[in-house]
Amino acid sequence: MDGGKIQRMRNQILNGPIVKTLILLAYPLIINQLVQVLYNLTDTFWLGKLGREELAAPGTAWPLISFFISIGMGFANAGFAFVSQYVGAGNYKKANRAAGALYSLMMLFAIAVGMVGIILAPYLLRFMNVSDTVYPYALSYTRVIFAGIPFSFTLFAFNFLLRAIGDTKTPVRINIATVLLNLVLDPFFIFGWGPFPELGVVGAAVATMLSNSLGSLVGGYLLFSGKVGIHLTLHNLKPDWPFYSRIFRVGIPSSIGSSTTAFGFVILTRIIFTIGKLYGQAHGIEKFEDIAFATYSITNRLTSFMFAFSDGISMAMGTMVGQAVGARLYQRAKEVAEKTMAINFTILGVGTLLFILFRVQIFRFFINDPAIIAESAKVVKYFAISLPFFGIFAAVENVFRSAGHTKKSMVLDMFRLWVLRLPLSYGLGVLMRDTAGMWLGMGLSNILGAVVALAWFLRGSWMKAIIEEEPGEHG
Repeated sequence: MDGGKIQRMRNQILNGPIVKTLILLAYPLIINQLVQVLYNLTDTFWLGKLGREELAAPGTAWPLISFFISIGMGFANAGFAFVSQYVGAGNYKKANRAAGALYSLMMLFAIAVGMVGIILAPYLLRFMNVSDTVYPYALSYTRVIFAGIPFSFTLFAFNFLLRAIGDTKTPVRINIATVLLNLVLDPFFIFGWGPFPELGVVGAAVATMLSNSLGSLVGGYLLFSGKVGIHLTLHNLKPDWPFYSRIFRVGIPSSIGSSTTAFGFVILTRIIFTIGKLYGQAHGIEKFEDIAFATYSITNRLTSFMFAFSDGISMAMGTMVGQAVGARLYQRAKEVAEKTMAINFTILGVGTLLFILFRVQIFRFFINDPAIIAESAKVVKYFAISLPFFGIFAAVENVFRSAGHTKKSMVLDMFRLWVLRLPLSYGLGVLMRDTAGMWLGMGLSNILGAVVALAWFLRGSWMKAIIEEEPGEHG
């Protein structure tokens, strides 16, 4: 591990001006998020040219894929907390050990997830109540993405490890290259341009898998060649069962929280199709469930554009909070978090206003479907105003994870989704006999979740390092 480079960054994170350091760490992450959103928007744009069902397929598949990915992300979050806190404490030897343990664990886990996902995909899509028109597209897309999961996981591990030591630029360069490759390949595989086969929806998944594979290989090369702050060796990758147990102890609550949240979105997909079918028929609209879900898919793409800014700042905050907690600078960690929440609320407030003002033009860009544009009016009326509050919720959740208090983030995740969003979305949808109730339930879950999260954050019970039992060696 390059101690000199990391020491300079550590000094900036622990002692530099908070907002300036946040921006320094965040701007590459924001660029990365925006490029990722650009890919998602382009994907939606091209698939919209094929039709409503094709456009809805990836949006249907991703809650299922995210469920499996999120289990591994819990352990990645645990690894991030250990690496960042060891760096904050100046214990570089153990930071490198933690990095190797995380990388090998993610590789093993990813292979298992890929195989299980391919086998279970048809059963889980049927459970989600996916319409017969969307199902075949969603199944094909899902299976190709699962085949590429091992590469996606190791790319995630690379991103988490470098972000933990304060290097937010290197992962962004690789991610931008992979996303740009994805953007170029998308139309070739979807429409069969030139010598490429015409694969339709599957083409979008193939482009994603190939791009992630290349990014993963480059990231692995950098880690093992020692050209970044972390230098992995085959010795680092050997199973370290005592340390694995510590990663599991911190990671399991995060995995449970993330995976139950992701599974909650599987249930939410079922709710959207169910409410759309029930009350679309009541209003005499055929296949209204496809209209409702296509609207939800486009809305997700649009909100992800706004969240690109707030997520980038929240991830930068996570690095600062993790290292500050490792150095026992708890008041600084709290101040970093509070300033991040204020910035996020402002950014998402402005984004929401633009979303409301230009809703029709934005939705029409993706698909000129009068039914979807009419449904989007309900999104603005009942859901959009809650987005700035979600910025606060996400920041608090990230504070808990970065400090290693993953049980708290698990409870927050489960509370917002299982106690608030799912019952409110379904209950209000049935009560109002319209998808408007569903959108209202989603909005209320963001606002109420933010209030609870902020109150818990202010209690300060997260201000305790998870590496306190470690001896203070440097190396």
